[in-house]
Amino acid sequence: MNLAAIDLDTTQLLALAAALGWASGLRLYAVVFLTGLVGWLGWVTLPSGLQILQQPVLLSVSGLMLLVEFFADKVPGLDSVWDAVHTFIRIPAGMALAAAVFGGDSAVWTTVAALMGGALAATSHAAKATTRAAANTSPEPFSNIGLSLLGDAAVPSMLWLAWAHPAWFFVALAVALVAMVGVTVLLFRFLRALLRSLRARFGTVGA
Repeated sequence: MNLAAIDLDTTQLLALAAALGWASGLRLYAVVFLTGLVGWLGWVTLPSGLQILQQPVLLSVSGLMLLVEFFADKVPGLDSVWDAVHTFIRIPAGMALAAAVFGGDSAVWTTVAALMGGALAATSHAAKATTRAAANTSPEPFSNIGLSLLGDAAVPSMLWLAWAHPAWFFVALAVALVAMVGVTVLLFRFLRALLRSLRARFGTVGA
């Protein structure tokens, strides 16, 4: 399928904006690098607001940060620190990337995309951070690595789906959101109960 030849309609642009926002909450630098790379290679024609991502300097920087995040995300403990720091980066970046899909051509759609991108980035980031924090309560590193590899695969898959099959992307996104919200709520309760247990134990020891 020649994606470069597609003249994106509003539905496809919304799918792309949603994909960029959602994926930014998981792997921001992978999103920036992969989007810029496919544009630079001529595989797709990026909307004007995203074409800055295919500039060689930005590609080099995002590629370097992708490698750093790839390894940092697989080290127990360091992954949660990385997530905590990026709480203040991923969400606004998701908003900006989603808004850039419309390139300021329509104030209404740009605003809608920004709000959607920020909300999706926040949801996926919260699910990722909570899941990894829960995984870090286990001494073995394999769950962390497995979850990280799952995120590595999910991001390019969802970006491709948004470009090639936007209708199926929205179905996959809906399933992912339901799963993420459910996992976030369950694991947040687990972490809160664990924290209370630790406080009670150390409080008893101290007494």
